[in-house]
Order: sequence, then C-alpha cells, then structure tokens
Amino acid sequence: MPEAVLDRRRILVGAILLVLLLALGGRFLLRSGTPGVPPPVRVAAPARTTAPATIFVNVVGAVRRPGLYRLPEGSRVASAVSRAGGVTRRAQLELVNLAARVSDGEQIVVPRRGGGGVAVGSGGAMAPSGPVHLNSATPEQLDALPGVGPVTAQKILDYRQEHGAFGSVDELDAIPGIGPARLEQLRGLVAP
Repeated sequence: MPEAVLDRRRILVGAILLVLLLALGGRFLLRSGTPGVPPPVRVAAPARTTAPATIFVNVVGAVRRPGLYRLPEGSRVASAVSRAGGVTRRAQLELVNLAARVSDGEQIVVPRRGGGGVAVGSGGAMAPSGPVHLNSATPEQLDALPGVGPVTAQKILDYRQEHGAFGSVDELDAIPGIGPARLEQLRGLVAP
C-alpha cells in the first residue's frame, strides 16, 4: 500500500478516535456528580408595609405603674393595663372593659374598690361619686347617670367605638336621645 493512503487512514482513524474520546469525556464530565451552578433565583423584595401608627394612652388608678404609654394603634385596654404593670389587689376590674379598643389621648381609669369612680349609694344603686369619664366608662357607669338608661348608655359606647375618644362633653349632642337639655344636665357629671 502506498504510504499516502496509509497516512490518510491513520489520520482518519486518529480523528475518529479523537471524536470518540471527546464524546466519552464530555459524557463523563456531565455525569460526574459535580453539580452545575443553578440559575440565579429571583426573590421579590418584600412589599413595604407601613408600621402601625403609634398612640399614647394614660393609664391611672389601681395599676402598678400608672403613667403615659405608647401602644400600637388598634390595641385593647388589656394591653394598656398590662403595659402599666397590671392591676393591684385593690382594683375593681369588673368595672373595666378590657376588650375595648383604645384611641390616642385616652385616659384609662382602673377604679379601686371603695374608691372613686362608682360608689354604692344608700339604696344599693350605683351612683357616680365623681365625673364619669366618657372615654373609659362602662355601660353600668353610664346607665347610673340621670336621664341615661341602658339604651342611651349603649349608644354612647357605640359612638365611642365608631368615632374614637370623646374630645369634649359637647360631642354627646351627636348621640340620639341626648338633646341640649340633657347635655346641660350631664355637663357637670361627665368628663371626656
């Protein structure tokens, strides 16, 4: 055989072996258990949420640490009392609605047994011994006011829940059943 044909065969066989070697080497590298680099994962940035508004409440009465406290908007009276260190042994807690929402600037009064707020009169009926605070009064305290029955007391509580804390006694005029004459009768008996 001529040497030129032999050189061509050697080159052809060498090229085929080279192609097979590259193909096998590529397969080996792909199966080698070395993990490839995964594509980058895009994580959506968290939506910016506004921090809940801060309100200030004044907690007084039969609590361990009376004072002004900062709370998140939408907090309940129970949270405010808890921030004030909880109630003392002399607290008359049944007169406090712990589930009520508090509003900015509200004063929460935790009455003491035998102290201010509501006292038992000689006839056994509840009678106010000081001004009733519209922003923290219970239905029983409001009902004890002259000319305010259970229905009007509930209307006052509903108004307070819907519109927030009373800014002045004059806001009672917005409640059905309380006209100018009743408002004047209540003016010295209630406070915001």
